[in-house]
Amino acid sequence: MTTPAEPAHEVRPDTPHPPTAPTPRRISGAVWAALGIVYVVWGSTYLGIRVVVETVPPFLSAGARYVVAGLLLAAVIAWRQGPAALKVTPRQLGSAALVGVLLLVGGNALVVLAETSIPSGLAALLVASVPAWVVVLRAAAGERPGRGAFAGVALGLVGLGVLTLPGLSGEVRIGGVVLVVVAALLWSIGSFASGRLTMPANPFTASAYEMLAGGLGGLAVALLRGEHQGFELADVSTRSWVALAYLVVFGSLIAFTAYAWLLQTAPLSLVATYAYVNPVVAVLLGALVLGEALTWPIAVGGAVVVAGVCLIVSTERRR
Repeated sequence: MTTPAEPAHEVRPDTPHPPTAPTPRRISGAVWAALGIVYVVWGSTYLGIRVVVETVPPFLSAGARYVVAGLLLAAVIAWRQGPAALKVTPRQLGSAALVGVLLLVGGNALVVLAETSIPSGLAALLVASVPAWVVVLRAAAGERPGRGAFAGVALGLVGLGVLTLPGLSGEVRIGGVVLVVVAALLWSIGSFASGRLTMPANPFTASAYEMLAGGLGGLAVALLRGEHQGFELADVSTRSWVALAYLVVFGSLIAFTAYAWLLQTAPLSLVATYAYVNPVVAVLLGALVLGEALTWPIAVGGAVVVAGVCLIVSTERRR
């Protein structure tokens, strides 16, 4: 998942505009490049996950993916910025670990588990409901997102209802659908909480610790589930190895850190647009590469969810 993303760090509000006409904030080329990475790479990770779980247990693959990516990112940080860049306070480490577990064990690993029984495109469309859940959490915390945002939430919930029809009719396993809905909610909680916790100031350092915590958490769940029993590396297919390597390097190391950088550099409303681009990429790739059927509940429900997310993002951008 990318899910669908990944970490959401504190975003400092822009300096209040003077009484004169506001000056539009210029979006740099680096921001657009990072957005392009998140758009395309995260959209493709659903396909990668579906290929990995063909021969690798879900939590074992998710845990290994993030431990390796976290170690690689930590090594790059120490090499480029010096070991001191990895130093954090116990409170910052605890916050990063909590966010990492919520995002990567609760959010991403549950999506990996779900993709053993449902199409990758359907999983991506269900994950697209994350912005709607964030609006609900903000409202519960006493914020006032606005009528447009609530209208987007209502649309998103209708879309989710349509997307669950394949599970209710028996076309796909309803358990997989429920898992992704729970994953989206946990991802939203992690994203929402991270802006209110004391996180490491360096977004790349925070990402490294989040991936390590999430990866170790995923491996712990894999052991509890007994996924290691009877598992042999020789049984892993070549395409699963290639997909896992892609997820580590591109999905985690590159796209994950690009997202973390964007959250501290670009307007949050612009960053949030990934939520309705990723599902489109995922559905297209699932249909083209894996031959996943584009049924009417997926097409209609997905369109309604994406429309709701667009409404939420456009409303927040005007605020």
